Amino acid sequence: MDIPNRSPAGDGIGMRLIGGPTAMIEYLGLRLLTDPAFDAPGPIASGNRTLVKTAGPAVPVEEIGAVDAVLLSHDHHADNLDRAGRALLAHVPLTLTTPVGAERLGGTASGMPVWQHADLDAPGGRGVRVTAVPAQHGPDGTDHITGPVTGFVLTADDAPTVYVSGDNASLDVVKQVADRFAPVDVAVLFAGAARTPLVDGYLTLTAEQAAEAARLLRARTVVPVHAEGWQHFTEGPDDLRAAFARQGLDTLLVLAPGESATL
Repeated sequence: MDIPNRSPAGDGIGMRLIGGPTAMIEYLGLRLLTDPAFDAPGPIASGNRTLVKTAGPAVPVEEIGAVDAVLLSHDHHADNLDRAGRALLAHVPLTLTTPVGAERLGGTASGMPVWQHADLDAPGGRGVRVTAVPAQHGPDGTDHITGPVTGFVLTADDAPTVYVSGDNASLDVVKQVADRFAPVDVAVLFAGAARTPLVDGYLTLTAEQAAEAARLLRARTVVPVHAEGWQHFTEGPDDLRAAFARQGLDTLLVLAPGESATL
């Protein structure tokens, strides 16, 4: 895979939405990719079900450049790790994910129990800590159906704090993260109010919940992902804008697929 030169290290956070749950986060010169989903639109097998992808990635997998690590919330749903995303993992030096996910994936995947951390070396000798944090992929009592998921928090000395929620539908979980890490500089919230006939309730945050999560985290900036590109997402960017406006919050930054921002 051709890898162009990375951006120089700096204290700003770079974000680029690739589509669905997939975003590139540049943090102190490290390039960290969330839940890689790079397949073309169409039906995609996901366990014993089929999910329908409605939009391809805004950036083809061949053009994403260097990836220092993948932050993979879970491996067992195709809208978070599809066929092209799985192929990409073979070219990535490290994939951080759930312990059971790492066992299934093998290769460079490393399982992280909740509240444990991995320390990465950033360009220029700075250390970046990635802490695994809880995530609940549905209503209470549905873990046996939805399976284990993890979120992540990025921290470093004299640097912003970044929370990546993964597929989480619980504000109680957000409060646990907030109790340890708030205020958060950037919250990357998986939204979309995903639904499935298997579960009576939402699998990811609704727009109203995302706004409440922003309050709990005391987030300076909220960047939503997982809010477009798949048929089972029931809310989109406009719902998020409306929910944040209703709650009087001006912290929402909605990126269109392919769009970048420095935070």
